[in-house]
Parts: sequence; C-alpha cells; structure tokens
Amino acid sequence: MEFAGVRALRVLIIVFIALLVARLLRALTSRLIQSAKSPSRVAQMREQQTRTMAALLYSVGLGIIVGVAVLTALPEFGFNVSPVEAAAAVASLALGFGAQNLVKDLINGFFIVFEDQFVIGDLIQTNGETGRVEHLTLRRTVLRNVAGAMVTIPNGLVGPVANLSRDWSQVFVDVTVPSEEMVGRALTALEKIAGDFRDDADWSPALVDGPRVLGIEALSLDGTAIRLQVRTVLNRKEDVARELRRRIKLGFEQSRIPLSQMYNVSVREVPPPNS
Repeated sequence: MEFAGVRALRVLIIVFIALLVARLLRALTSRLIQSAKSPSRVAQMREQQTRTMAALLYSVGLGIIVGVAVLTALPEFGFNVSPVEAAAAVASLALGFGAQNLVKDLINGFFIVFEDQFVIGDLIQTNGETGRVEHLTLRRTVLRNVAGAMVTIPNGLVGPVANLSRDWSQVFVDVTVPSEEMVGRALTALEKIAGDFRDDADWSPALVDGPRVLGIEALSLDGTAIRLQVRTVLNRKEDVARELRRRIKLGFEQSRIPLSQMYNVSVREVPPPNS
C-alpha cells in the first residue's frame, strides 16, 4: 500500500511538472506576441506573423510535453518503456507509407509560416475559395469564406495563394456611355468626379492613389467604355468602389449624360512593388 502511494505521488509530481512547463510555454508565447505589438502598420503585420508562429510553437510544444509526461509516467503503472518504444517504432514504420499526405501537410505548413505567405487574419484566395484565415497549423488552414462557412484545407493541398491583405488593393471601374454621346463630355465629368473624390477629407485616408481616369477602354455597339483606376488601403476597396459608382451616377445625372451600362467593378490584387 505504501509502495502504491509512492507511485501515485510520483505520477502527481510528473503531472504537476508537465502543467508547470505548459504554463511557462503559454507565458512565453504570450510574451512573444506582446513584444511584437506596435501601432505602426508594418509592425502590426509582423504581430500577426508572430501570433501565428506562437500558436504553432505552443501546439507543438504542448504535444511534446504531453508525450514526455506519458512516457515518464508509464513505468509507475508497471509498463516497460523500452518495449513500448519498440512497438511505437514498428507502428510508425508500418504507418509511414500511409502518412505521406500528413508529412506533406506538415512540410507545406512549415514553409507557409517560414516564408510568411499568409498569417491568421489575412484575406486570401486559394483552391477556388476566398476567405479570411481564422486558424493555421502546420497541418491545415481554416478559412471563413464570403458565405460565412468554415473551409478547412490541408496544407498539402494549398495551391497558388493570392494574399489580399498586403500593402494595397486596386480596383477598376468601367463606365459605358452610348455611342452617340460625345465622349469628351463624359471624360470631363469623370475627371471632375475623380478630383472631388481625391480632395474629400472623409475618403482621402482610404486612398493610396487615384481615382484617375485612364481613358477609353473599349468601343462596341453598346457604347464607349471609359475606365477609372483607384488604389486603396487594405479592406477598403469595396467601400471606395461603391462610393465612386454613386458619385459617377449622381454626376452624370446632373450633367445629363446618359449611361448605357456601368460595368461591375473588377478587382485586381497587385503584388507589392518589392516582391
């Protein structure tokens, strides 16, 4: 009975040490995130990367702690660790061929984090899905798509990725006026609308460049298509495009310029200039 009590005490000590180390690991990863916080935009992007790496470090470290604690406690229950290790080696060899996809997921996940392709909070396009990264581990990436669904993608299946949350976004707005309309009036009206938009103190913080009138984009039986371009800060391209369309509609009504059709906004994400 006394011997059983000693073993139980040893198990409790092992559990206590494991919990203590896990708590220290949590404190370490939290400190990493706190040290990366800064009001600057570049530092905020670095904070997101640090948060992602800290989450991965904690999950991997916690797995190691649990594994070591279990192996350390097994002898207290009468198990010989050496045979257990041998059995684990045989099992790992037997499952090795079946774990190829898992290994591929882990390797791709490592390079996603190491190369800073995207981090938690980024808006990305990949595998036909567009969504915000809500969870990222070495094995999988979880997106919240535009329909609100959670999409889980194994990292081994992550294809070419378009990161929509880096530096700036760019949108094009095409406006079509009837063929019989004098295009000079439309160009003049659009230049004025674009200039007023740039000078608007409520909207200028959302603009990086433009709006600017690029000129005639296409000629067809439907009319003359004129293209405008605008670069915006992150996560504001839809708001800017809607406001620009509203101003174009009101401006053309005031100038009595008919609209044949206003094309949908086509969004083009352009990579950073230094990439």
